[in-house]
Amino acid sequence: MKLAALFSGGKDSTYCIYLAKRSGHEVVCLITMNPRSDESMLFHYPDTWIVKYLANAMEIPLFTKDAIGVSIDDESLELGLSIKEAMQIYNIEGIVHGGISSMFQKKAFQNLCQNNGIATFTPLWNRDPVEYMYELVKNRFEFVITRVSAMGLNLCWLGKLIDFQSLEKLLSLSKKFGFNISFEGGEAETLVVSCPLYHNKRLEITKSSVSWDNLSGILQISEARMVPV
Repeated sequence: MKLAALFSGGKDSTYCIYLAKRSGHEVVCLITMNPRSDESMLFHYPDTWIVKYLANAMEIPLFTKDAIGVSIDDESLELGLSIKEAMQIYNIEGIVHGGISSMFQKKAFQNLCQNNGIATFTPLWNRDPVEYMYELVKNRFEFVITRVSAMGLNLCWLGKLIDFQSLEKLLSLSKKFGFNISFEGGEAETLVVSCPLYHNKRLEITKSSVSWDNLSGILQISEARMVPV
């Protein structure tokens, strides 16, 4: 099946592309929406400008659109227009997205696809959060945390690379503070810096700063580049 991937550069949207390809699907384009606010209910917020480097590393065409509206209806309308454009150019037959347990997002994306007569593919749906996180690291997905918004996740986690050692610490914190270790509830957001999809390249963050407000913070990346590995 020819698919477009809803892509943020984070672990879930990147890993679902990996799983879609392993299942025999063809991911022919990526769709990235740039929301106005970090309170967006549908879209990933931090550092979305970096997806152009990641798309190039994966050798997949990229659509990027600014989500001007702030309401759910506005965001859905703008995503729907991007899907229609992808259908016209690439004749896509479906959308793949990295939803794990958010029924709200799943229904929103399903409705958009049904309205356009195409399928949805959700390879991460209902995955066990702990097993999923360890599977990511086992399959050589390296990612950093770019946003935190949960008790137990402090300033030191911003920009931290997640490996088996840091994952053990995350698991301990998730048990203590009660947040979802896969971050499906918005506890944190991530950026994949290296994975098997990147064709022997990795993202190197060369300049960044941290913005912190009370119990939440964002890693603001101002410079980055792809380097060979």
